[in-house]
Amino acid sequence: MNAPALVLVAHGTRSTKGVQMIAALAEAVTKELGAGISGPGTETPRVRTAFVDVLGPSPSEVLRDLVTPAGESVPAVVVPAFLASGYHVYQDVPSEVAESDHPAVTVTPAMGPDPALARIMAMRLRAAGWSPGDAVVFAAAGSSDARARQDIRRAAALLAERLGAGVRIGYVATGAPRVPDVVADLRASGASRVFVASYLLAHGLFQQRLHESGADGVAEPIGVHPAVVRLIADRYRVAAGELVRARAR
Repeated sequence: MNAPALVLVAHGTRSTKGVQMIAALAEAVTKELGAGISGPGTETPRVRTAFVDVLGPSPSEVLRDLVTPAGESVPAVVVPAFLASGYHVYQDVPSEVAESDHPAVTVTPAMGPDPALARIMAMRLRAAGWSPGDAVVFAAAGSSDARARQDIRRAAALLAERLGAGVRIGYVATGAPRVPDVVADLRASGASRVFVASYLLAHGLFQQRLHESGADGVAEPIGVHPAVVRLIADRYRVAAGELVRARAR
C-alpha cells in the first residue's frame, strides 16, 4: 500500500514571499517525514501544496492527480495550513475534497490555534525587543466567521499564558478593532511601550501594515519554524495512521 500523500492546503496569495514560504514549508515537512522512515519497502510520503483562493492548483486538482502508475488513487491526508478555522476550512476544503471524487481522503484539524504557535510567537516577540511590562497586541488577519474569531481568541489566550501577561486582539483586514486603534488605545491607557505579535504565517501586505501601526516593535510572522514543521508532520502521522488502519479492515 502506498503511504498516504500529504496535501498542504493554504490560502492563496499574490505575495511572492508568501508563496515561497508555503513551498519552503512543504519541503521542510517532506524532510521531517523522511527522517522518520527507514527499512526496505518504506517511502517518504508525497507532499503537495494546494490553494483555496487566488492561486492554483486547487485541492480537488491535486487530489485527482494523486494516482499510481497503474492508475490507482493514492490515499491522501489534507492538512489545512490555516491559523484559524473559518469558511475556508469548514466549507471550501470539504467541498474541494467532495469535488475531487477521491476515494480515500482524511482532513486534519487546522494548524492553529496550538501551544506550539504560541511558543513561536513569544520567541518572535522577544527577538523584536519585547520585555515583561510592555503591552502586547495580538495581530490576526481577521475573519467574518464567528468560529474563526473564537479560534483567534483561543490563540491569544495561549500567547497570554505563555507570556504571563495580558494581550489585546487587533485585526489587520477583517473585523474590529484594527491593530493601529488598539496600539493607540494602549498608549492612551498609559502603556509606555507597545509591541505587536504577528499571528500571520508569512511576510506580505498584512505584515507590512503591522509596521505602520505605530507600535514600538513588530514581531516577525510565524514562518517556517521547526515547531511548525513538527506540528504539520504530527497532524499527518496521526491521520495517516488512522487512514491506513481503516483501509486495512
